[in-house]
Amino acid sequence: MGQFSRFKKPLLVFLTVTFLIFWIRDNGSKTSAADSRSDIAQALKNNQNVKYPPNLLNRYLYGNGEGDARVDPTQYMSWWNKLVYKLTNWRREPRIVIILAANEGGGVLKWKNEQDWAIERLSINNKKSYAKKHGYGLTIKDQTVAKRYSHEYREGWQKVDILRQAMREFPNAEWFWWLDLDTLIMEPEFSLEEHIFDRLNNVTSRTLQDFNPLNIPLDIPYVDYTEELNLLITQDCGGFNLGSFFIRNTEWAHMVLELWWDPALYEQKHMYWEHKEQDALEALYANQGWIRSRVGFLPLRSINSFPPGACSEFQDDKRFFYDDKEKDFIVNMAGCNFGRDCWDEMQHYTRLLEDKNRKWFSRLFH
Repeated sequence: MGQFSRFKKPLLVFLTVTFLIFWIRDNGSKTSAADSRSDIAQALKNNQNVKYPPNLLNRYLYGNGEGDARVDPTQYMSWWNKLVYKLTNWRREPRIVIILAANEGGGVLKWKNEQDWAIERLSINNKKSYAKKHGYGLTIKDQTVAKRYSHEYREGWQKVDILRQAMREFPNAEWFWWLDLDTLIMEPEFSLEEHIFDRLNNVTSRTLQDFNPLNIPLDIPYVDYTEELNLLITQDCGGFNLGSFFIRNTEWAHMVLELWWDPALYEQKHMYWEHKEQDALEALYANQGWIRSRVGFLPLRSINSFPPGACSEFQDDKRFFYDDKEKDFIVNMAGCNFGRDCWDEMQHYTRLLEDKNRKWFSRLFH
């Protein structure tokens, strides 16, 4: 006992110093969502007249001056870690690429204000941090104002064009993950391999037998459910939801994207279909057996949970809504610009995200 007492003070000093180092590092991160949120919230609180230049995205993206960007995974690494990373990954390209579409100028419906810019920044930083953590690719596409989309809400249809661009940009990637801008990854520790791909057959449904909100015909000719899955989507209370989905880089996918972008769908049906590109995919799924053969359905809450207010007529249906206690992976604030407050929802879930992922020793001081 006397021998141990000699080491009590040095051990206590060592533990105290170690604790302080980790605490300072955790709270001093310059890239955390909390810093972004607090800076933007303070600016809005003080009612500052912040003027955002047209090329704001390029302040925090690695682009070519046109708003199109790819994340450099070595940006925040030390020189030693950069060297090790480059030596071990010198020929490796990402197997999974996240696609996030931003918009510098604003959509057809309205021009962007300070809160819209803040939402965009928080969402982009969230995806950048996740991609860096797990070694995924990330490409951020600018949904520019173009005449060919000016007759309707163009961003939805532009998904198809952006997916094709990303496949040309990352020809060796296996999977592409589309995420809408109004999403947040709430469980950054989850890798896509563990969460989805390593147990793909156990988490997907090949048919609409269990959930079919649009009453799509269950049986059509020439369907082969033994074929590999190439498109992973979810359904909400209104049908297919494309706020978060996966598509595999295959010849099948290229053919589907070509057909999806067909002028007969885009030009002739855009005034008839309420949900535009989602309705087009539903029509293809309902009528084309070769497409249905490779589509799988994930539970909505696995990659696309909703906040309260979305699917308002189904508020008691737990299949749709984000549950923090069950560690839902993604929250998608879908439709927040229709009768809800997008900025308020983004702040709420960003605070929740920071609280969930704060280190245990940081919580002692908050």
